[in-house]
Amino acid sequence: MSGLKKPSAKHLMLFSGRAYPELAAEIASLLNVDIVPTRALNYANSEIYVRFEESVRGSDAFVLQSHAAPVNEWLMEQLIMVDALKRASAKRITVVVPFYPYARQDKKHRGREPISARLVADLFRTAGANRLMAVDLHAAQIQGFFDGPVDHLWALPVLSDYLQAKYDTATMTVVSPDAGRVRLADMWTDRLNCALAIIHKRRDPNVANTVAVHEVVGDVSGKVCLLVDDMIDTAGTICQAAEALMARGAKSVLAAATHAVLSGPAYDRLQASAFEEVIVTNTLPIPDERRFDTLTVLSIAPLIARAITEVFEDGSVTSLFNGQS
Repeated sequence: MSGLKKPSAKHLMLFSGRAYPELAAEIASLLNVDIVPTRALNYANSEIYVRFEESVRGSDAFVLQSHAAPVNEWLMEQLIMVDALKRASAKRITVVVPFYPYARQDKKHRGREPISARLVADLFRTAGANRLMAVDLHAAQIQGFFDGPVDHLWALPVLSDYLQAKYDTATMTVVSPDAGRVRLADMWTDRLNCALAIIHKRRDPNVANTVAVHEVVGDVSGKVCLLVDDMIDTAGTICQAAEALMARGAKSVLAAATHAVLSGPAYDRLQASAFEEVIVTNTLPIPDERRFDTLTVLSIAPLIARAITEVFEDGSVTSLFNGQS
């Protein structure tokens, strides 16, 4: 028996795709680890090649990728990284996706449509992922798409702590920009202990094919209104909501969202909008040319680093959120 080799202690290894190396570097610094050296390149025909430049055998591997545009390229790269880790005998592979790709395609709205969010989960599992970690999924049901543990992280504490330090949140009114975000807005009101309002969009019954008319349900006159959402993409909905609130007598309007996608006309719309401040996190890279005057970007790295530590040490990720459901 004395000749048997003792099992080696488990070790954490952090891997990063090429989409957002700055976030990976910040997380690595907080974890006090180095990002594993990786050779990644695109061949002339756009196929992706990945090779890790040190042994990963027996490791607790965390594979980070932020799914900014081009989403399909970064998704494929992460899948290839997971496959490489599985074939190199990593002990456990956790996919870390601060912004889950295809999250808005979480159900069929009409016949003959895909459920792409489920397909992405299946792809990660097939590639070899044992666990999945994401921040503010667009729909909570996505947690059930992955056949394994899912750590659903909330950016609400990060965003709300900033707001509470800067504003008198007790006198604010939290506003849901549409009916689909009411549950999120309700969580915000619990956190800030303030009032709730909802913007209801409807078509003008007297004019065919018109844009939505915005009705505000709740008292916003003279109030500092905080519009909350999980993401800002083209910014059309949230900017129209801000205009509707100001038209109904709001004192000022703020916005808080986790994911700053900022596609297409988002920059111009937000730059010209009524917002006093737009607060987001850095789950996605925001290039200088997409940053506007009223934008504030908070780091999500400390939250992800703490969650990775809890998973690695077999602790409780839920404990990070002080009872947040």
